[in-house]
Amino acid sequence: MTLSTILLLSAVIIVAAFIQGSVGVGFALIMAPVFSIVHPSLIPVAILIIMLPLNFYVAARERHSLDTKGTAWITVGRTVGGLIGAAILFIISVRTLNIFIGLSTILAAVLSLAAPSFKPGLKSLITAGLVTGVTETATGIGGPPLALVYQHHPGPVLRSTLAACFLIGEIISLIMLAIGGRLNMSLIIDSLYLLPAVIIGAVLSRLVHRRVGGKGLRAGVMIFAIVAGLFLLVREFI
Repeated sequence: MTLSTILLLSAVIIVAAFIQGSVGVGFALIMAPVFSIVHPSLIPVAILIIMLPLNFYVAARERHSLDTKGTAWITVGRTVGGLIGAAILFIISVRTLNIFIGLSTILAAVLSLAAPSFKPGLKSLITAGLVTGVTETATGIGGPPLALVYQHHPGPVLRSTLAACFLIGEIISLIMLAIGGRLNMSLIIDSLYLLPAVIIGAVLSRLVHRRVGGKGLRAGVMIFAIVAGLFLLVREFI
């Protein structure tokens, strides 16, 4: 990875980490399309690796608001979904994966914007975990299904619970990818170059997260994701 690529990705990562640290979602929705355009070989490994410190920080910062029961049930579904997501990587081409990323990004963003308020039950928690496991392991995008479940909860609950679910899920996905031979030292090193940007964005989010209501900023993230997903689809079909 060249210095210019590292600087370009780092600039976007700072913004994405700041948004996720402030609102609770958005990092992977922003970064998956960007990685696919700038350096597609880094998907999904780099996203999974660089989100580890971000989600650990957010979960620890607001740990007193964590929904432990919801996290447990989501993790059950997430584990099963991770196996399915890992299998997907072995049966589709890079072009097909990019199309899948574009479509899943757009669909997830639209659903997140349109979903009505509801109280999540056991089935919805497990289903959200299952879908998250598939999409996060295959593409690095895992936030939208969980955001659908928790988007109407108070900010601290949403941020801490999603962060804890992401953290556990990312570890599971990386283990599965390592077993499948999709995790190598070159990808790990490239990911480590991007960690400072994640830390900067996460720390900056501490300045505003208590004052962010979430609805307006979350809508902005979803709109950006739709545009980025459309750009990725257009690029693949032209």
